[in-house]
Amino acid sequence: MFEPPYPYGTVQAHAPATVDGMVPVVTHIQTDKPYVFITIDDGAVQHPKARELMINAGVWPSLFLNTKYAEGHKDYFKELPATIHSHTTNHPNLQGKPFEFQKNEICGNADFLAHDYGKRPTLFRPPFGNYDTNTRKAAASCGFKALVNWTAAVNDGRVQFQSGDKLKPGDIVLMHFRTTFVEDFTAFLNRAKQDGLTPVPLEDFLG
Repeated sequence: MFEPPYPYGTVQAHAPATVDGMVPVVTHIQTDKPYVFITIDDGAVQHPKARELMINAGVWPSLFLNTKYAEGHKDYFKELPATIHSHTTNHPNLQGKPFEFQKNEICGNADFLAHDYGKRPTLFRPPFGNYDTNTRKAAASCGFKALVNWTAAVNDGRVQFQSGDKLKPGDIVLMHFRTTFVEDFTAFLNRAKQDGLTPVPLEDFLG
């Protein structure tokens, strides 16, 4: 469905710098190319069609996995054409929580993912998109390059926009591993095609 516009896995741009011990917050990628980014959270439903859909579409998503959902399903997630990133151990709302609590949630998840998938994740997404200064400091102390949120989301087979009525170059799109995976992923693919955009790997632009 989509032809790779460059060799995936090669760095196209770098994440903003960590300043004052806090990771940068990224909700949109600055690019003059017609690129869009799909991210998939949690891992609660290991849908059997996910791998086939990704391969057939030529799309390489970024997965932000919780320990509580990903644990015990290493074989499933390893087979997906995707890069795995971090989304805490237990999916709490981090905002307002003490630094040590946040660090345990964030570093613990990173340690688990590094052990199960052989590579430590470089990007972090806070549950519900909620964060504070402690979150950004904890993520930096756990070795992350950036805290990643989103500008559009897919729910129940519909793409929902934070502003406007279409996807724009550099948009980061959120979806989840749910029973509606096929409908949601297909809705994203169709919307990207309609808006003249090619999905490319997020980590290539936060290298």
